[in-house]
Amino acid sequence: MRTHAITRAADERVNRVASIPMILIHALCLLALVTGVTWKALVLCAVLYVGRMWFITAGYHRYFAHRSYKTNRAFQFVLAFGGGTAAQKGALWWASHHRDHHRFSDTERDTHSPQKGFWWSHMGWILCDKFKGWDPDAIKDFNKYPELRFLTKHDWIPIWALGIASFLIAGWPGLVVGFFWSTVLLWHGTFTVNSLAHVMGRRRYATTDTSRNSALIALWTGGEGWHNNHHHYQASARNGFFWWEYDPTYYGLKALSWLGIVRDLKTPPARVLGDARVRDGSFDMGMFKAHWAKAGAALAAHVRRSEAEIPAPEGTDAVLARVEVSPEPDDAALTRRENIEERMHASRVTLEESVRTAMRSAEELAQLSRHQRALHRAD
Repeated sequence: MRTHAITRAADERVNRVASIPMILIHALCLLALVTGVTWKALVLCAVLYVGRMWFITAGYHRYFAHRSYKTNRAFQFVLAFGGGTAAQKGALWWASHHRDHHRFSDTERDTHSPQKGFWWSHMGWILCDKFKGWDPDAIKDFNKYPELRFLTKHDWIPIWALGIASFLIAGWPGLVVGFFWSTVLLWHGTFTVNSLAHVMGRRRYATTDTSRNSALIALWTGGEGWHNNHHHYQASARNGFFWWEYDPTYYGLKALSWLGIVRDLKTPPARVLGDARVRDGSFDMGMFKAHWAKAGAALAAHVRRSEAEIPAPEGTDAVLARVEVSPEPDDAALTRRENIEERMHASRVTLEESVRTAMRSAEELAQLSRHQRALHRAD
């Protein structure tokens, strides 16, 4: 059994029955063998993938979750409806859970930390009853708009509207290839930000989580692959902090700002760009915690396995048979067992205390590192 750094709570389990619709949509993609694949449907698939990815990244993520720019109420509705066509539930549901992810990133309360399991972070959490609803208090700033509440409650409307439109545009191939193929690709493209972007890539900034920068993930997610940048400065409308970091989501927002549709695009200031760099010696608290938690979980699992391997007390018949060939009383065997259990318990307690002490020391070291950088900038 695989050991994870963070053990999922008892209520964090996939609902297999509720997972059937998602499984069926994957299966429906095979209907292309019946409907055929046309060039028109393939073009529609590409357009719907790129277009809906932009609505997720620019709308659901950078606007509703992080408020990295401003816009008018009409275009706000367009962003919510466009994101809704991606079949990733409503804007308020999506943004409220994403805010929780940042608030508790890579801790027990993180919605989809890969430290609870890669597959869990990729899509398992979505199929869990625990996260079926959403917390209005976590997104009060947008929950006040009735049209956003309506779209979140009736999140099927944008999906069905686009599905019907796809059929009208390109027939059955348009529905299967254009709509279903692009929807499944879009799911897994978006989900890689929650899973792969925390385990694959490089870390430029020392953050309290395990976020990474990956040009490959940025390529298929419209610039969301610069995930370590994003966790370092979440308020930015630009995830690719430097000109060479591909970020078409930001390019689109910049173009809309020229037209006056969006405004006040937030970008990282110079001090943020140069702050907390791992290569400059900043203590990488996020990776330290992840490695330490993984080691602690592995040791705890080893202790549990060792305890399970301790033989149970012998039955009466076995004891009587052994007495005939051994003068040692059964009490001695039981005493040895108790001594082993006591030593294991003491080792486990010592291990847990060592983990807590190390984590406290790491927090102090991180604070000292931040303080020294602040003094350096002041000089």
